[in-house]
Formats: sequence, structure tokens, C-alpha cells
Amino acid sequence: MSGWRPGDRRPATDSMIRVDQAGEYGATRIYAGQLAVMGDRSIAAREIAGMARQEERHRAFFDAMMARRGVRPTLLQPFWNVAGFALGAVTAAIGPEAAMACTAAVETEIDKHYSEQLQQLGDSDPELSAAIATFQAEEVEHRDTALAHGAESAPVYPLMSAVIRLGCRLAIATAKRV
Repeated sequence: MSGWRPGDRRPATDSMIRVDQAGEYGATRIYAGQLAVMGDRSIAAREIAGMARQEERHRAFFDAMMARRGVRPTLLQPFWNVAGFALGAVTAAIGPEAAMACTAAVETEIDKHYSEQLQQLGDSDPELSAAIATFQAEEVEHRDTALAHGAESAPVYPLMSAVIRLGCRLAIATAKRV
């Protein structure tokens, strides 16, 4: 970034990093909300705690990359804080299957999002591409774990999944710009 000066056009990777950090932050908040309701005694809660640790590592990577590259965070971070926690808490209050349905829906959208980013990046930013590819594999693992733990058995699963996936798409589109 040493050649960039105020007024110069920012590379497209800035919005990628911003949205990815926002998404990983949102994921940590969803899991925090779920664990606040579920505690740590059930099998589902232990699975969620493991996924939460990975999401925290993803977020820390993007936090550091933002600092190194001078990328501003989304202005909606306070909203993601509250909305993510609330989504996690509500889905966990419905039951473990609903918490897993939330994970399956979110990770389905994140998998698509990361695939699109990798295609856009090509070989232009090896550091970012490598991280996205690694994180994408872990997000797919989260989705598969959620499905294996009853996500599709959640009450009104198709509707819940569709609403959460739409919310993710809107969050991604917004965080790229705001």
C-alpha cells in the first residue's frame, strides 16, 4: 500500500477486507448470543464453541490485515454487534436445531461469498486469497457440522434459512459500501 495517497482510488480488496471482517465479527456475535442462551453443557453448545473459536481467529486475521493495509471498518459495526448477538440468542432460545439452522444458513451464504471473492481476486493478492480459501474450508465445515446436528429439523427450517440467508446477502452488500 506504500504507493497509495489520499485521493487515490482504493483497490477493490479494501471492500473485500472490510466486508469479510464485518462478517467474521458478526459470526462471533451470533455464536456469543447462542452460547449465552445455551450454556456449555450440550453437544450442540460444544460444537458451537469450537466454531466460535475458529470465527474469532478469522476475525483477528482480518482485524490485523485492516490495520496493516489502512482499511476502514464498516460504520455498521455497532449494529452487527447487537444484531448478531440477537440472532444468535433468538435461534438458540428456539432450540439447538434452530441454532444449527442459523449456522447452516449463514455458512451457505459465506461459502458463496468467499467463492465469488476468490474468483475476483485471481492471483492479484496471494495473502488475501490464501486466507479466504482457508477460512472458506472452515465455513463449509461449520455448515456441514450444523446440518449433521439437526439444522434441517428446526421448526420452519425452510423459512428460517431463507430469511437468514437474505439477511446475510443484505449485510454483505451493505458492509462493502458503508
